[in-house]
Amino acid sequence: MKFMFPNKFNIYIHDTPSKSLFARPERAFSHGCIRVSDPFALAGVLLDHVNATPGHWEQIRDSGERTVVKPQALIEVHLTYLTAWMNKDGSTHFRKDIYGRDEVLLEALRTAMTQNL
Repeated sequence: MKFMFPNKFNIYIHDTPSKSLFARPERAFSHGCIRVSDPFALAGVLLDHVNATPGHWEQIRDSGERTVVKPQALIEVHLTYLTAWMNKDGSTHFRKDIYGRDEVLLEALRTAMTQNL
């Protein structure tokens, strides 16, 4: 199952047979696309106008036929790239900056700080 959305990078959200990868701290295993742990739940939210019965999306998948289902309303997709965050419980998490964005951000912050002093 895959969820397409317009973007210039050809990124999409998709299911994966490798569910064990969700438990690993390193998560960059698919070339820029986004894996979703429960695509059927996501389909239920995004495509709620279908009024699908339990097992509906699994039946479509198991049919082997390519099926395109479009949402009735526009759904905005906003992607955020984080390498550090804090959870509500106060625990702090850090991940490897696989895209090299942290250094760019750090330099921008340094420049802003020196200009505002």
